[in-house]
Amino acid sequence: MKRNIWTVLTAVLCLAGILTACGAAGKMECMDNQQGGIVYPGSPAEKANYALPEREGTPKETDATSVSNPSKVPEDSIERTPLSEYPWTNAAEEAQSTFSADVDTASYTILRRLIEDNYSESFIRNQFVFRTEEMINYFRIAGKQPEGDDLFGVTAEIAPCPWGADSELLILNLATKKDTEKKPGNYVFLVDVSGSMNGADRIELLKKAFRYLTVNLTEQDTVSIVTYASNCKTVLAGCPGNQTARILEAVNSLEAGGATYGERGLQTAYSVARDFFKEDGNNRIILASDGDFNVGLSSVEELQEYIENMRKERVYLSVLGFGYGNFRDEVMETLADKGNGVYYYIDSDREAERVFGTELASTLYTVADDVKLQLTFDPQYIEAYRLIGYENRALNNEDFEDDTKDAGEVGTGHTVTVAYQIRLTQKAKDELGGTANWMKLAVRYKDPGQTQSRLNEYEIGAGAYRKTGSETFRFLGIVIETSMWLNGSGYLPKSASLDWILEQASDLEAFDNPENPDFYEFFTLIRKLNENSKKAG
Repeated sequence: MKRNIWTVLTAVLCLAGILTACGAAGKMECMDNQQGGIVYPGSPAEKANYALPEREGTPKETDATSVSNPSKVPEDSIERTPLSEYPWTNAAEEAQSTFSADVDTASYTILRRLIEDNYSESFIRNQFVFRTEEMINYFRIAGKQPEGDDLFGVTAEIAPCPWGADSELLILNLATKKDTEKKPGNYVFLVDVSGSMNGADRIELLKKAFRYLTVNLTEQDTVSIVTYASNCKTVLAGCPGNQTARILEAVNSLEAGGATYGERGLQTAYSVARDFFKEDGNNRIILASDGDFNVGLSSVEELQEYIENMRKERVYLSVLGFGYGNFRDEVMETLADKGNGVYYYIDSDREAERVFGTELASTLYTVADDVKLQLTFDPQYIEAYRLIGYENRALNNEDFEDDTKDAGEVGTGHTVTVAYQIRLTQKAKDELGGTANWMKLAVRYKDPGQTQSRLNEYEIGAGAYRKTGSETFRFLGIVIETSMWLNGSGYLPKSASLDWILEQASDLEAFDNPENPDFYEFFTLIRKLNENSKKAG
């Protein structure tokens, strides 16, 4: 299965803007680091010949007062590139499905904010794309824990598909061990303090979020903060993680205003990461931005070479999205993808606590690099299949064994949830009570910092089939349906609607039960979206 080329090129071209110089280097100095070109960790001599060319132009100033109502989304400010859903594939003609793991969650929190800000279904469906894998991976499902030397524990469940006649839904859950022995971290926060970041839901929310993160830092960690706007500044360099007061003082000093000078900010962040590089630890840049990069375009080739070299040098890049209005979701997601990191969207103080206090802490401690998944379906039992979500994570089948091909990373205690719609053969239907293996899941990954991958394999078959799915299975089915409906999927019935989705969900225990807060919140949001839409007419 191939990537949607136009989707990838559009996102990468938008992303390339962050690497463009927006003014002569001599006019804009960067405190603590005034080097030009791209700076790599490691030996400067080895990287001396690589630098992006200087470009002419002036960064576009963003007047902070123009962002007076950041909760409103100008309709002409959203860049929406629809995803091409995976089609049905005949298992007898192509038995393998290969893709990169993903634990991003941004699509869900973006949807939550839009609903809570009272936008209607028509606006949301026309203006945004929701990546289904990010919707289902928001819910950290408690699956089977790894056994022995396995890194992953795998849980599989197959039951009738709630939206597709004569088909089944397969949901896979991969869980990693919770690593209690944390490696030291070298964390460089690259904070966008341009004018568009002004507001309670952006720079002020980021300041609040830091207090949750500091609880998980130790004296073995180092924390640095680099800011960028019309110029860039190293606000904090190599501060021990247990010096909470010093870290928070630096964070509270941040103020938004000016242009967006992304390239110099990245240069400085990587230079700082080099200065405090931990050979036996986690080295990561964490970009916090609204994605409004007011810069020109660099070439796709320069961008790819830059990101790939950063990964090779074991400095990863994760992304935290804030605010919207000029928010560039595709840019942010692609940047995290290329940077071998994770993409979160922070919509509230509650989400800041979840991400900075739990999720980000897990992500910072990577247990597996370049995680690739490949399912091989037995045509005797599986007639056809289609992967749901992961459209921009597709890999060619031959990429699975190619250790030079990049893929996603997974942190300690993380789960990865995957869904397929499948059609069983008559042989499988006749042997539902049997023990036949219907498919094989192969997981290939690298230990952090290594270049050679490991392989785990798991058989999945009739033993995973249920006539009626579990509560969790059915809940995830509703989440998938909702994402498909929002994206205008061609695989739902023409009669599909929010009322139809809510009716299917109404007999689930969590539908009216706040004791399962995450599931209950989702149903509450869908009810609110339905009400918003009916009020809008």
